[in-house]
Parts: sequence; structure tokens; C-alpha cells
Amino acid sequence: MAFESSGADPNAEPIRFGQRMQLLRTRRGMTREVLAGLLGKSPSWVKQIENGRLQMPRLDTVLAIAEALRVRDLSDLTGGRKLDAGMFIGPGHPRLPAVAEAVNALPGPARDRQAASVAHLRARLASAWAARHSAPNHRDVVGALLPDLIRDAQLAVRQADSAADRRAAQAALAEVYCLSQFFVAYQPDSSLLWRVAERGMVAAQESEDPRAVGVSAWLAAQAHRDSGPGHFDAADSVTTNALAYLEPLLADATDDVLSIAGALTFEAGYTAARRGDTGVAWAHWDRAHEMAQRLPSSFYDPITSFSRAIMGAHAVTVAVELHAGGESVRQAARAEASVIPSRPRRARHRIEQARAYQLDGRAEAALATLEQAWEAAPETIKYNGYAKRIILEEAEAAAPARRQRAADLAAKVGLLAA
Repeated sequence: MAFESSGADPNAEPIRFGQRMQLLRTRRGMTREVLAGLLGKSPSWVKQIENGRLQMPRLDTVLAIAEALRVRDLSDLTGGRKLDAGMFIGPGHPRLPAVAEAVNALPGPARDRQAASVAHLRARLASAWAARHSAPNHRDVVGALLPDLIRDAQLAVRQADSAADRRAAQAALAEVYCLSQFFVAYQPDSSLLWRVAERGMVAAQESEDPRAVGVSAWLAAQAHRDSGPGHFDAADSVTTNALAYLEPLLADATDDVLSIAGALTFEAGYTAARRGDTGVAWAHWDRAHEMAQRLPSSFYDPITSFSRAIMGAHAVTVAVELHAGGESVRQAARAEASVIPSRPRRARHRIEQARAYQLDGRAEAALATLEQAWEAAPETIKYNGYAKRIILEEAEAAAPARRQRAADLAAKVGLLAA
């Protein structure tokens, strides 16, 4: 059936699950081979699902398909069978409306009140990043700070008295938008995420500050990559252009500029791993590792987490994205989570370790590692689709003890909420 020319409505009841999957896949510009790789299945399995020889799979596989195809409303994939898309895109945080209002509001008159100084904004930003790294409920903490930070940083730009002051204020505003993107990510408002990312990039460019430009590009590349395979080229373009801009500065770069270049280099490797390009992925990791070794041993970037300490975690991510089970576990065993000072980043690393164990068929180890992620930062695992997919799969395990352990974790994360 030629879905591209049929004008078929994916919500029409007569369309089979497999037909819906094929329609959504082709609209993404994704081949069967690519989808199969993302799912850990064979291309023939995808073909049999699409042509109706195999029926709609289990819930955990449906969620995996939806995540790979970036489906926001699961009824687009399942027809009239309603499922909670929040299982893999994350629920809306209670503080999201207030943050969205601050982002979307038309700024008022520039002189209705005195703007905070850039130094004051910088001090508040430093406190906000510190709170994000130390609080288990980091989204709640950051979400409470963002509305006033957004408004005050916007006002500082409008009230700047000189070109230099305006550039400094733009750099601070760009960082506020970066913090906002961390909060908005994996919540059900993709348009807000892109609005924040684009405004952050504009403010960074206006600031003419190399680090601000690099950080905004780093986040923009992640947004493109997480939008699916059809956006990998855009992610590569952003990282390539940003690194070309920073390259002339690296010989004598300060630590904060070197670290963002290192973070961007790893991002290029991350995207290559998503493509399945093993050699390119590890080459970028090697280059990023060399850059990390130029930084002081105690250095830890408050925004990107780039540092010597993070490279082990990055190696796990590359191996997992390449679906290399044995290598993933070897890297997971080498990467010590305790050296990562940030709670949410430590929890994220634990989730990547859990993915490695699951790839290697070690389900008990995967669940135990997810429990450690929950202890480090509950709000990280709550918004992570990979973690929730593992929990859902193990909640259907044949072994009663493992099934109960997964069910207990599902209740904590909120997957069993009414």
C-alpha cells in the first residue's frame, strides 16, 4: 500500500497497527533497517509487522517503536487504543506553565523597573546550577527559579547602556535559556523547547562570547538529534560549525572554552553512534578524551558536565548507542559513577549503565542500577524514556521476584499511577 500517495489518515480505524507504523516511519524518512537497529530487531521483523504477518507487539515494544519514531500521541500508532505517551516523553512538571509563561510573555517597558546587574544575574545563575547538581528534585528547584531569572535577564539586555554591557547581558540571557532548556527537555511541549533553544542561540550570537555560542550550539545539537534520524544531519551541522568557530581559540583557550569544545566533540560522536557509525563515534570520543585531559583534574563544567570524570560515562553511552552489549558492560564496569559530582548526571549515567546490562541480558543488574539512579535523582529517571522502557519490560518478566522488583520501581517512577 502506497501510504505516501494515498492520503490515508493514521487515525482511521481500518488501518492496521503495522500500516500505521509504516506510515509514521516513512514520514520520518527512516528506512526499515534503521528502525530495526533502533529497536534491536531485524529488518524482516519490521517488514512482517508492517505487512500484517505479525500482530501488534507487546506494550514495551510498542513504546520502543513510538520512541524511535518520536510519536507524541500513541493513538497515532495504535489507533483507538489509548496509551499514556507520558511513559516515554515525560509528564508535564507542575512548574512548566509558569516557565512557559515567562518565556512566551511579551517583555514590558524597558524602564518600568531597574534591571539587575549582570554580576547579580551571574551569581544567581551559579546558585541555580549548583542547586540543579545537588538537589534530587532538581527540576522542581530550577523550575522555581527560572521565571524571575528569565524576566530579569531579558530586562538587563533592554536596559544595557553600552554595546559592551549589552553583550555581557546577552551572554547571561543565553545561559538562562540554556538552564531553561534543561528544565523543558523531555516534557510534553516540544514547541517551547525549540523556542528556548533558538532564543538561546540568538542571544549567544549577539553576545559574541565564544563559550555562550558553544553552549547554545551544544544544546541545539541535542535537540536536533533527539528529534529523530531525520534530524541527525542538522545536529552534525550545528556541532561542525560551532567547532570550526572555536578551533582557532583552542591553542590558548581558557578551561571554560576548552570544555565546551570538548563537549561538542563528544556530541558529534554521540550522533555518530546513533547512526551506527562505530569508527567515527569512537574517534570523536578519543578526541574529546584528549581535550578532557588538558583540563585540571578537579574541573567540572556546570552546564555540560564535561570533565575528566565524565569521559567514562560518555564511553558507556557510545557503546550502548552502538548496541554493543559486551562492550557496553565493559565500559560500565570501568566508569565509576561516584566521581560524577552532579546528582542528575550521576543518575543519567546509572541509566546508561542499566541499558548496558539489559543489552547484555543481565536484567537483575539493570534493575539494581536503575534503583541507584532513583536514589541519586528521582526526577531524572522519571523523565527518562530508556529507564521506563526497561522497567516496563521487566514488569512482564517470567521470574516472579524480578517482576515484583520492576513493579515496585514502576510505582516509584509513577508508571503505575492511576
